[in-house]
Amino acid sequence: MAVGEQFPTDASLGSSEGLAAVAEAVEGGDGLPALARAIGRALEASVVILDRSSSVLAVACASPSDERAVLEAREGVERLDLMVGRTVVGELRLRGRPGARPSAGLSRALAAVAALELERTSQPERASEEAVGRFLRDLFQRRVTDRDNIVARGKELAADFSDGAGVLVARAHPLVPIDGDWRARMAATVGRGARRAARGALVGWVEVNAVPELAALVPGADAQLMRRVVDAVAAELAGGLTGFHTAVACSRTVIDPVDLHRAAAEAVLTANVAEARGASTLTFEETGSYRLLLTAISEDPSELQRFFDETVAPLIGYDEQYETELVRTLETFLDEDANVARTAERRFTHRHTIRYRLDRVRELTGLDVASTEGRERLGLGLKAMRVLGVSPPGGPALEAGAEAGRVPREAKDR
Repeated sequence: MAVGEQFPTDASLGSSEGLAAVAEAVEGGDGLPALARAIGRALEASVVILDRSSSVLAVACASPSDERAVLEAREGVERLDLMVGRTVVGELRLRGRPGARPSAGLSRALAAVAALELERTSQPERASEEAVGRFLRDLFQRRVTDRDNIVARGKELAADFSDGAGVLVARAHPLVPIDGDWRARMAATVGRGARRAARGALVGWVEVNAVPELAALVPGADAQLMRRVVDAVAAELAGGLTGFHTAVACSRTVIDPVDLHRAAAEAVLTANVAEARGASTLTFEETGSYRLLLTAISEDPSELQRFFDETVAPLIGYDEQYETELVRTLETFLDEDANVARTAERRFTHRHTIRYRLDRVRELTGLDVASTEGRERLGLGLKAMRVLGVSPPGGPALEAGAEAGRVPREAKDR
Protein backbone atom coordinates (compact mmCIF):
# COMPACT_ATOMS: atom_id res chain seq x y z
CA MET A 1 0.00 0.00 0.00
CA ALA A 2 1.51 3.27 -1.08
CA VAL A 3 2.05 6.07 1.43
CA GLY A 4 -1.04 8.22 1.56
CA GLU A 5 -3.35 5.43 0.33
CA GLN A 6 -6.17 4.67 2.74
CA PHE A 7 -6.72 1.19 4.13
CA PRO A 8 -9.81 -0.61 2.78
CA THR A 9 -12.73 -0.47 5.21
CA ASP A 10 -14.68 -3.46 3.85
CA ALA A 11 -14.85 -6.04 6.62
CA SER A 12 -14.52 -8.78 4.02
CA LEU A 13 -10.86 -7.86 3.65
CA GLY A 14 -9.99 -9.77 6.80
CA SER A 15 -7.13 -11.99 7.81
CA SER A 16 -8.06 -14.91 5.51
CA GLU A 17 -7.84 -12.80 2.36
CA GLY A 18 -4.79 -11.09 3.79
CA LEU A 19 -3.10 -14.46 4.30
CA ALA A 20 -3.95 -15.41 0.73
CA ALA A 21 -2.32 -12.16 -0.41
CA VAL A 22 0.79 -13.02 1.64
CA ALA A 23 1.00 -16.40 -0.09
CA GLU A 24 0.56 -14.81 -3.51
CA ALA A 25 3.28 -12.22 -2.82
CA VAL A 26 5.78 -14.93 -1.85
CA GLU A 27 4.81 -17.44 -4.54
CA GLY A 28 4.80 -14.78 -7.24
CA GLY A 29 8.14 -13.32 -6.17
CA ASP A 30 6.55 -9.87 -5.96
CA GLY A 31 9.14 -8.52 -3.51
CA LEU A 32 9.13 -6.97 -0.05
CA PRO A 33 6.86 -3.98 -0.81
CA ALA A 34 4.07 -6.31 -1.95
CA LEU A 35 4.69 -8.60 1.02
CA ALA A 36 4.49 -5.65 3.43
CA ARG A 37 1.13 -4.64 1.95
CA ALA A 38 -0.18 -8.20 2.27
CA ILE A 39 0.96 -8.52 5.89
CA GLY A 40 -0.72 -5.19 6.60
CA ARG A 41 -4.01 -6.57 5.26
CA ALA A 42 -3.70 -9.83 7.18
CA LEU A 43 -2.94 -8.11 10.49
CA GLU A 44 -5.03 -4.99 9.87
CA ALA A 45 -1.99 -2.93 10.71
CA SER A 46 0.53 -0.47 9.35
CA VAL A 47 3.73 -2.28 8.47
CA VAL A 48 7.39 -1.33 8.03
CA ILE A 49 10.16 -3.81 7.19
CA LEU A 50 13.76 -2.89 8.04
CA ASP A 51 17.03 -4.73 7.46
CA ARG A 52 19.61 -5.52 10.12
CA SER A 53 21.18 -2.06 9.72
CA SER A 54 17.77 -0.40 10.32
CA SER A 55 17.45 0.74 6.70
CA VAL A 56 13.82 0.90 5.61
CA LEU A 57 13.07 -1.73 2.97
CA ALA A 58 9.29 -1.57 2.60
CA VAL A 59 6.43 0.55 3.94
CA ALA A 60 2.68 -0.09 4.02
CA CYS A 61 1.09 2.70 6.03
CA ALA A 62 -2.17 4.63 5.91
CA SER A 63 -0.66 8.12 5.70
CA PRO A 64 2.63 10.02 5.98
CA SER A 65 1.94 10.76 9.66
CA ASP A 66 1.17 7.10 10.28
CA GLU A 67 4.44 6.17 8.57
CA ARG A 68 6.42 8.57 10.79
CA ALA A 69 4.80 7.10 13.91
CA VAL A 70 5.78 3.56 12.91
CA LEU A 71 9.30 4.52 11.85
CA GLU A 72 9.85 6.35 15.14
CA ALA A 73 8.43 3.37 17.08
CA ARG A 74 6.01 5.53 19.03
CA GLU A 75 3.57 4.20 21.59
CA GLY A 76 1.40 1.45 20.17
CA VAL A 77 4.01 0.23 17.70
CA GLU A 78 5.05 -3.42 18.06
CA ARG A 79 8.58 -4.41 17.10
CA LEU A 80 9.36 -7.98 16.07
CA ASP A 81 12.83 -9.29 15.24
CA LEU A 82 13.06 -11.01 11.87
CA MET A 83 15.11 -14.14 12.49
CA VAL A 84 16.46 -16.95 10.34
CA GLY A 85 18.40 -19.74 12.01
CA ARG A 86 18.51 -17.79 15.28
CA THR A 87 20.18 -14.89 13.47
CA VAL A 88 18.48 -11.49 13.33
CA VAL A 89 18.21 -10.36 9.70
CA GLY A 90 15.87 -7.41 10.19
CA GLU A 91 12.87 -6.01 12.03
CA LEU A 92 9.11 -5.86 11.48
CA ARG A 93 7.22 -2.91 12.97
CA LEU A 94 3.44 -3.04 13.33
CA ARG A 95 0.84 -0.50 14.35
CA GLY A 96 -2.68 -1.91 14.52
CA ARG A 97 -5.67 0.01 13.23
CA PRO A 98 -8.19 1.21 15.81
CA GLY A 99 -10.09 -1.79 17.13
CA ALA A 100 -7.80 -4.34 15.45
CA ARG A 101 -6.10 -6.89 17.73
CA PRO A 102 -4.02 -9.33 15.66
CA SER A 103 -2.96 -12.41 17.58
CA ALA A 104 0.64 -12.66 18.73
CA GLY A 105 0.94 -16.04 17.01
CA LEU A 106 -0.20 -14.73 13.66
CA SER A 107 2.12 -11.72 13.91
CA ARG A 108 5.06 -13.96 14.73
CA ALA A 109 4.25 -16.36 11.88
CA LEU A 110 4.08 -13.55 9.35
CA ALA A 111 7.30 -12.09 10.75
CA ALA A 112 8.96 -15.43 10.03
CA VAL A 113 7.67 -15.31 6.44
CA ALA A 114 9.05 -11.78 6.07
CA ALA A 115 12.39 -12.89 7.53
CA LEU A 116 12.77 -15.74 5.05
CA GLU A 117 11.84 -13.51 2.12
CA LEU A 118 14.25 -10.81 3.29
CA GLU A 119 17.07 -13.31 3.67
CA ARG A 120 16.32 -14.88 0.29
CA THR A 121 16.36 -11.62 -1.61
CA SER A 122 19.10 -9.83 0.32
CA GLN A 123 22.00 -12.24 0.36
CA PRO A 124 24.21 -12.73 -2.71
CA GLU A 125 24.68 -16.44 -3.31
CA ARG A 126 28.07 -17.40 -1.85
CA ALA A 127 29.37 -14.00 -2.77
CA SER A 128 30.56 -11.15 -0.64
CA GLU A 129 29.95 -7.57 -1.69
CA GLU A 130 33.70 -7.00 -1.89
CA ALA A 131 34.23 -9.93 -4.26
CA VAL A 132 31.36 -8.80 -6.48
CA GLY A 133 32.69 -5.25 -6.55
CA ARG A 134 36.18 -6.42 -7.54
CA PHE A 135 34.77 -8.60 -10.32
CA LEU A 136 32.62 -5.79 -11.75
CA ARG A 137 35.53 -3.34 -11.63
CA ASP A 138 37.88 -5.76 -13.35
CA LEU A 139 35.28 -6.57 -15.99
CA PHE A 140 34.04 -3.07 -16.81
CA GLN A 141 37.52 -1.51 -16.72
CA ARG A 142 38.91 -4.30 -18.94
CA ARG A 143 41.36 -5.61 -16.38
CA VAL A 144 40.17 -9.09 -17.32
CA THR A 145 39.66 -9.82 -21.02
CA ASP A 146 39.92 -13.61 -21.27
CA ARG A 147 36.54 -15.28 -21.79
CA ASP A 148 37.33 -18.42 -19.82
CA ASN A 149 38.64 -16.33 -16.93
CA ILE A 150 35.48 -14.20 -16.89
CA VAL A 151 33.24 -17.26 -16.90
CA ALA A 152 35.28 -18.96 -14.19
CA ARG A 153 35.21 -15.93 -11.89
CA GLY A 154 31.49 -15.58 -12.47
CA LYS A 155 30.89 -19.19 -11.42
CA GLU A 156 32.86 -18.54 -8.22
CA LEU A 157 30.19 -15.95 -7.47
CA ALA A 158 27.34 -18.36 -8.35
CA ALA A 159 26.68 -16.63 -11.68
CA ASP A 160 26.97 -18.27 -15.11
CA PHE A 161 27.97 -15.87 -17.88
CA SER A 162 28.91 -18.54 -20.43
CA ASP A 163 25.79 -17.69 -22.49
CA GLY A 164 26.31 -13.94 -22.26
CA ALA A 165 24.81 -11.23 -20.07
CA GLY A 166 23.46 -7.71 -19.90
CA VAL A 167 24.17 -4.70 -17.70
CA LEU A 168 21.69 -2.59 -15.74
CA VAL A 169 22.39 0.82 -14.18
CA ALA A 170 20.24 2.32 -11.41
CA ARG A 171 20.36 5.94 -10.25
CA ALA A 172 18.66 7.81 -7.43
CA HIS A 173 18.59 11.49 -6.52
CA PRO A 174 17.19 12.58 -3.13
CA LEU A 175 14.28 15.00 -3.38
CA VAL A 176 14.70 16.03 0.26
CA PRO A 177 17.63 15.90 2.73
CA ILE A 178 18.29 12.25 3.64
CA ASP A 179 19.94 10.98 6.81
CA GLY A 180 22.16 7.93 6.92
CA ASP A 181 23.92 5.92 4.22
CA TRP A 182 21.18 5.87 1.60
CA ARG A 183 23.57 4.55 -1.05
CA ALA A 184 24.01 1.30 0.87
CA ARG A 185 20.24 1.11 1.26
CA MET A 186 19.84 1.70 -2.47
CA ALA A 187 22.34 -1.04 -3.30
CA ALA A 188 20.46 -3.50 -1.09
CA THR A 189 17.16 -2.51 -2.69
CA VAL A 190 18.47 -2.89 -6.24
CA GLY A 191 20.06 -6.21 -5.30
CA ARG A 192 16.74 -7.59 -4.06
CA GLY A 193 14.94 -6.56 -7.22
CA ALA A 194 17.62 -7.88 -9.58
CA ARG A 195 17.98 -11.24 -7.84
CA ARG A 196 14.22 -11.64 -7.59
CA ALA A 197 13.94 -11.45 -11.38
CA ALA A 198 17.22 -13.12 -12.38
CA ARG A 199 19.01 -15.79 -10.40
CA GLY A 200 22.72 -15.07 -10.14
CA ALA A 201 22.52 -11.32 -10.80
CA LEU A 202 25.50 -9.48 -9.32
CA VAL A 203 25.08 -5.93 -7.98
CA GLY A 204 27.66 -3.42 -6.82
CA TRP A 205 29.03 0.10 -7.06
CA VAL A 206 31.63 0.46 -9.77
CA GLU A 207 33.25 3.24 -11.78
CA VAL A 208 32.19 3.38 -15.43
CA ASN A 209 33.99 6.05 -17.44
CA ALA A 210 35.40 7.39 -14.12
CA VAL A 211 31.90 7.94 -12.67
CA PRO A 212 30.51 5.82 -9.77
CA GLU A 213 27.46 3.84 -10.90
CA LEU A 214 25.31 1.21 -9.21
CA ALA A 215 25.36 -1.63 -11.73
CA ALA A 216 23.78 -5.06 -11.98
CA LEU A 217 25.28 -7.80 -14.14
CA VAL A 218 22.48 -10.12 -15.33
CA PRO A 219 23.41 -13.60 -16.69
CA GLY A 220 21.92 -14.67 -20.02
CA ALA A 221 21.58 -13.05 -23.45
CA ASP A 222 17.81 -12.55 -23.09
CA ALA A 223 16.34 -9.11 -23.85
CA GLN A 224 12.99 -10.01 -22.27
CA LEU A 225 14.74 -11.05 -19.07
CA MET A 226 16.52 -7.70 -18.97
CA ARG A 227 13.16 -5.91 -19.27
CA ARG A 228 11.82 -7.96 -16.34
CA VAL A 229 14.88 -7.14 -14.25
CA VAL A 230 14.51 -3.42 -15.02
CA ASP A 231 10.84 -3.53 -13.95
CA ALA A 232 11.61 -5.53 -10.80
CA VAL A 233 14.38 -3.14 -9.74
CA ALA A 234 12.17 -0.12 -10.43
CA ALA A 235 9.37 -1.63 -8.33
CA GLU A 236 11.73 -2.30 -5.42
CA LEU A 237 13.07 1.25 -5.58
CA ALA A 238 9.55 2.70 -5.66
CA GLY A 239 8.57 0.71 -2.58
CA GLY A 240 11.79 0.80 -0.61
CA LEU A 241 13.41 4.12 -1.49
CA THR A 242 10.78 6.80 -1.05
CA GLY A 243 11.73 10.46 -1.33
CA PHE A 244 14.00 9.89 -4.35
CA HIS A 245 13.81 10.40 -8.09
CA THR A 246 15.04 7.15 -9.62
CA ALA A 247 15.97 5.90 -13.08
CA VAL A 248 16.74 2.32 -14.13
CA ALA A 249 18.23 1.55 -17.54
CA CYS A 250 19.87 -1.40 -19.26
CA SER A 251 22.09 -2.26 -22.19
CA ARG A 252 21.59 -4.72 -24.96
CA THR A 253 22.63 -8.22 -24.01
CA VAL A 254 25.92 -9.59 -25.35
CA ILE A 255 26.65 -13.20 -26.21
CA ASP A 256 30.39 -12.99 -25.50
CA PRO A 257 31.13 -11.85 -21.90
CA VAL A 258 34.33 -10.24 -23.20
CA ASP A 259 32.08 -7.49 -24.59
CA LEU A 260 30.49 -6.62 -21.24
CA HIS A 261 32.59 -3.48 -20.85
CA ARG A 262 30.76 -2.12 -23.93
CA ALA A 263 27.43 -3.18 -22.43
CA ALA A 264 28.29 -1.26 -19.27
CA ALA A 265 28.95 1.88 -21.32
CA GLU A 266 25.63 1.36 -23.14
CA ALA A 267 23.74 1.03 -19.87
CA VAL A 268 25.25 4.29 -18.57
CA LEU A 269 24.39 6.14 -21.77
CA THR A 270 20.84 4.74 -21.73
CA ALA A 271 20.51 5.97 -18.14
CA ASN A 272 21.60 9.43 -19.33
CA VAL A 273 18.80 9.39 -21.90
CA ALA A 274 16.29 8.14 -19.33
CA GLU A 275 17.13 11.00 -16.98
CA ALA A 276 16.98 13.56 -19.79
CA ARG A 277 13.51 12.26 -20.70
CA GLY A 278 12.39 12.06 -17.08
CA ALA A 279 11.71 8.33 -17.53
CA SER A 280 11.88 5.96 -14.56
CA THR A 281 12.81 2.97 -16.75
CA LEU A 282 14.39 2.60 -20.18
CA THR A 283 16.03 -0.19 -22.15
CA PHE A 284 18.51 0.33 -24.95
CA GLU A 285 15.93 -0.94 -27.46
CA GLU A 286 13.47 1.73 -26.30
CA THR A 287 15.75 4.69 -26.98
CA GLY A 288 14.49 5.13 -30.55
CA SER A 289 16.62 7.43 -32.67
CA TYR A 290 19.12 7.70 -29.82
CA ARG A 291 20.28 4.17 -30.66
CA LEU A 292 22.52 5.42 -33.48
CA LEU A 293 24.25 7.84 -31.13
CA LEU A 294 24.47 5.31 -28.31
CA THR A 295 26.12 2.80 -30.60
CA ALA A 296 28.52 5.43 -31.95
CA ILE A 297 29.65 6.64 -28.55
CA SER A 298 30.07 3.12 -27.15
CA GLU A 299 32.42 2.39 -30.05
CA ASP A 300 34.15 5.80 -30.19
CA PRO A 301 33.20 8.26 -27.42
CA SER A 302 35.42 10.99 -28.87
CA GLU A 303 33.41 11.16 -32.09
CA LEU A 304 30.15 12.05 -30.35
CA GLN A 305 31.98 14.52 -28.14
CA ARG A 306 33.33 16.24 -31.23
CA PHE A 307 29.85 16.46 -32.75
CA PHE A 308 28.51 17.95 -29.52
CA ASP A 309 31.38 20.46 -29.45
CA GLU A 310 30.57 21.57 -33.00
CA THR A 311 26.85 22.10 -32.39
CA VAL A 312 25.38 22.66 -28.93
CA ALA A 313 28.49 23.24 -26.80
CA PRO A 314 28.86 26.92 -27.88
CA LEU A 315 25.24 27.53 -26.85
CA ILE A 316 25.82 26.04 -23.41
CA GLY A 317 28.92 28.20 -22.96
CA TYR A 318 26.97 31.31 -23.95
CA ASP A 319 24.07 30.44 -21.61
CA GLU A 320 26.46 29.93 -18.71
CA GLN A 321 28.26 33.22 -19.36
CA TYR A 322 25.27 35.45 -19.97
CA GLU A 323 22.49 33.58 -18.08
CA THR A 324 20.44 33.19 -21.24
CA GLU A 325 18.27 30.26 -22.35
CA LEU A 326 19.42 29.49 -25.87
CA VAL A 327 19.59 25.72 -25.35
CA ARG A 328 16.18 25.41 -23.69
CA THR A 329 14.65 27.68 -26.32
CA LEU A 330 16.15 25.55 -29.09
CA GLU A 331 14.81 22.38 -27.47
CA THR A 332 11.32 23.82 -27.25
CA PHE A 333 11.47 25.21 -30.81
CA LEU A 334 12.34 21.81 -32.25
CA ASP A 335 9.74 20.07 -30.07
CA GLU A 336 7.13 22.47 -31.46
CA ASP A 337 8.05 21.70 -35.09
CA ALA A 338 9.81 25.04 -35.59
CA ASN A 339 6.72 27.05 -34.66
CA VAL A 340 7.79 30.37 -33.10
CA ALA A 341 4.36 31.24 -31.67
CA ARG A 342 3.98 27.92 -29.83
CA THR A 343 7.59 28.12 -28.65
CA ALA A 344 6.95 31.58 -27.20
CA GLU A 345 3.82 30.32 -25.47
CA ARG A 346 5.61 27.38 -23.88
CA ARG A 347 8.61 29.48 -22.83
CA PHE A 348 6.36 32.29 -21.50
CA THR A 349 8.37 34.65 -23.66
CA HIS A 350 7.58 37.19 -26.40
CA ARG A 351 7.92 36.00 -30.02
CA HIS A 352 10.51 38.68 -30.72
CA THR A 353 12.67 37.28 -27.90
CA ILE A 354 12.41 33.78 -29.39
CA ARG A 355 13.49 35.06 -32.80
CA TYR A 356 16.39 36.93 -31.22
CA ARG A 357 17.56 33.78 -29.44
CA LEU A 358 17.34 31.71 -32.62
CA ASP A 359 19.45 34.34 -34.41
CA ARG A 360 22.04 33.96 -31.67
CA VAL A 361 21.95 30.17 -32.17
CA ARG A 362 22.77 30.71 -35.86
CA GLU A 363 25.59 33.15 -35.09
CA LEU A 364 27.20 30.87 -32.50
CA THR A 365 26.89 27.55 -34.34
CA GLY A 366 26.75 28.54 -38.02
CA LEU A 367 23.55 26.44 -38.26
CA ASP A 368 20.29 28.08 -39.32
CA VAL A 369 17.09 26.72 -37.76
CA ALA A 370 15.25 27.97 -40.86
CA SER A 371 16.90 25.20 -42.91
CA THR A 372 16.13 21.49 -42.68
CA GLU A 373 19.81 20.57 -42.46
CA GLY A 374 20.39 23.11 -39.68
CA ARG A 375 17.50 21.77 -37.62
CA GLU A 376 18.63 18.18 -38.15
CA ARG A 377 22.20 18.87 -37.00
CA LEU A 378 21.07 20.91 -34.02
CA GLY A 379 18.54 18.22 -33.07
CA LEU A 380 21.28 15.59 -33.17
CA GLY A 381 23.49 17.92 -31.15
CA LEU A 382 20.82 18.09 -28.44
CA LYS A 383 20.57 14.29 -28.44
CA ALA A 384 24.34 14.07 -28.13
CA MET A 385 24.14 16.46 -25.16
CA ARG A 386 21.64 14.17 -23.40
CA VAL A 387 23.56 11.00 -24.21
CA LEU A 388 26.71 12.56 -22.77
CA GLY A 389 24.79 13.45 -19.62
CA VAL A 390 25.24 17.22 -20.06
CA SER A 391 22.49 19.37 -18.54
CA PRO A 392 21.65 22.76 -20.07
CA PRO A 393 22.22 25.71 -17.74
CA GLY A 394 19.21 26.85 -15.73
CA GLY A 395 18.27 30.00 -13.92
CA PRO A 396 17.07 33.41 -15.09
CA ALA A 397 17.90 34.69 -18.55
CA LEU A 398 19.24 38.18 -19.15
CA GLU A 399 18.35 39.08 -22.71
CA ALA A 400 20.36 41.47 -24.83
CA GLY A 401 18.69 44.84 -25.32
CA ALA A 402 18.99 48.41 -24.16
CA GLU A 403 21.72 49.22 -21.64
CA ALA A 404 23.88 46.23 -22.49
CA GLY A 405 21.14 43.69 -21.92
CA ARG A 406 20.74 44.56 -18.26
CA VAL A 407 17.15 45.77 -18.54
CA PRO A 408 14.95 43.69 -16.18
CA ARG A 409 12.67 41.41 -18.14
CA GLU A 410 8.94 41.76 -17.92
CA ALA A 411 6.93 39.02 -16.28
CA LYS A 412 5.75 37.72 -19.65
CA ASP A 413 9.38 37.17 -20.73
CA ARG A 414 10.33 35.08 -17.72
